[in-house]
Amino acid sequence: MNAGLARFLAVDYGRKRIGLAISDPLGMIASPAGFIERREGKRPPITKIVARATELGALGYLIGLPLDGEGNETAWTEEIRALGAEIAKRTGMPVRFLDERFTTAAALRTVKEMGESTRGRKGDVDSLAAAILLQQALNVQS
Repeated sequence: MNAGLARFLAVDYGRKRIGLAISDPLGMIASPAGFIERREGKRPPITKIVARATELGALGYLIGLPLDGEGNETAWTEEIRALGAEIAKRTGMPVRFLDERFTTAAALRTVKEMGESTRGRKGDVDSLAAAILLQQALNVQS
C-alpha cells in the first residue's frame, strides 16, 4: 500500500493538452481523469488544473518531468518545474516530479494493443499517459 501518493493528481503537461489521472484513496491504482486543452503561447491553465484536483479530492500532485533522451533537463523541464512551484504555492499541497520520458509511448502502445485507433483520441492518450506515470510512481513506492 502506498498511502504516500493516495489521492494524488498526476499531470502529464503537454503543449496542446494536459492529461490528468488520480490515484485511489489507498494509493494503489491510478485511473485516467480526463484532460485539459491548452492553447500554445497562452499562460498555463493552473486554475483549471487546481479546480479539477479539488473536484477529485486530490491531496497532492505528481507532475511528469519531460527529460531529454539522455535524462537531462531542458528549457521545457524548467517550465514544468515552474508550473509545479506555482501549483504548490497556490494550493499548499505537496508537488512531486517524476521522469515521464516513456509514458506517452506506453499509452499509445496500450491503445494500439487494445485494437483501438488513436485518431481523435489524443486527449484520452494524454490522460492514459498520466495514469501510467502515476501507476509507475505507485509501483515504485509500494
